[in-house]
Amino acid sequence: MDVNAAVAAAAAIAGLLTGVIAMLAFRVSEREQRRPTRTSLHTDAVLPPGVDTVLSVLRSSAVVLDEHDGVVKASSAAYALGLVRGGKLAVEPMLKMARDTRRDGEIRQVELDLPRRGTGRGEALAVSARVAPLGSRLVLLLVEDLTEARRIEAVRRDFVANVSHELKTPVGALSLLSEAVMDASDDPEAVERFAGRMQIEATRLTNLVQELIDLSRVQNDDPLEDAEPVPVRELVAEAVDRCRHQAGTKEITMAAAGAADLRVWGNRGQLAAALGNLVENAVNYSPARTRVGIAVRSVAQPGGDLIEIAVTDQGIGISDKDKERIFERFYRVDPARSRATGGTGLGLAIVKHVAASHGGEVTVWSAEGQGSTFTLRLPEARAARGRRASERDDSEGLDGEAGGTSHPSPHSSDPSAYATLPSPEVLP
Repeated sequence: MDVNAAVAAAAAIAGLLTGVIAMLAFRVSEREQRRPTRTSLHTDAVLPPGVDTVLSVLRSSAVVLDEHDGVVKASSAAYALGLVRGGKLAVEPMLKMARDTRRDGEIRQVELDLPRRGTGRGEALAVSARVAPLGSRLVLLLVEDLTEARRIEAVRRDFVANVSHELKTPVGALSLLSEAVMDASDDPEAVERFAGRMQIEATRLTNLVQELIDLSRVQNDDPLEDAEPVPVRELVAEAVDRCRHQAGTKEITMAAAGAADLRVWGNRGQLAAALGNLVENAVNYSPARTRVGIAVRSVAQPGGDLIEIAVTDQGIGISDKDKERIFERFYRVDPARSRATGGTGLGLAIVKHVAASHGGEVTVWSAEGQGSTFTLRLPEARAARGRRASERDDSEGLDGEAGGTSHPSPHSSDPSAYATLPSPEVLP
């Protein structure tokens, strides 16, 4: 009986100890659940107050790293640039900068070229990375995309180089010709010949400077500040009149059709210069005894009607390789021929900028040996003006009714005086 009592007492003690241990284990488990883990630290709550809001309005890509190089916070732009992948900073040079800054607290900045994701052409993203400590444990990485700024800077350098080259040619020619005139002062025929060449070079220099001014103006000015409804027939007449002499010398027939009472909304001077450049190019690059056609039509579009002005020639045509670059400044399909015709390589660049600034576009169809068609598309005046100043429709007479008054250009004349042929086909 004593043995049974001892066993019972031992069992009771064991049960009591088991209950105590279970209770202690439960309390310890609760405490562990309340304790923050490494994963829970990787949340916005660990950021200093207000930092999250500041990062959300920064234009730069932002990444915040903790003491284990884990990403605590990253902007959508950082993911788009491929800086963060799988919760880690994926750019090794930036990761090294972050570690060095965490160690010594120094702010670091560097410019890097990163491979562009999704392309196999070796293209690179130019970025500027800046790393700074954020509090006692975190590191802030700010990355700015410099790719577009680099591209613009390259374009500016090329432009300056091209302008310098283009100006040097006529200026150098004038210098040499002036020396030749001085040396031939006792030879009237030679002086007359050299003086004629000097006039040609001076005209080329004047045209180049004027087109540089025109290009700068269309790039920097807002043409719609002084916009007005411009009759297309007057623009066509002015362009034809501008090229009448060149066309007559080469026996080129110019045909205009379809202008009717159509009007475009914009700056009259810029629109006239753009269309004039297209017609002048068509005449200059067409063989003798061919035809240049100017066809105008209205095209219905959901956002408002467009006016298409197509200039078609029967010239030498443009290769596929050249078509990709003809709207670049100073680019010439045939440099020798362009110099012979006085071309500067700026005419189509001006057309492109005028079209874009007026909310339109210019396109080209061409085949070598078959000619070219340049199509200028611009918003129709009534639709464009209705969006911008509908209350002035009646006073301007946009609909071409009896009460409307048209103010023709001093350089224009009645287009019916020109040889009028069926509208030239607008090639695809």
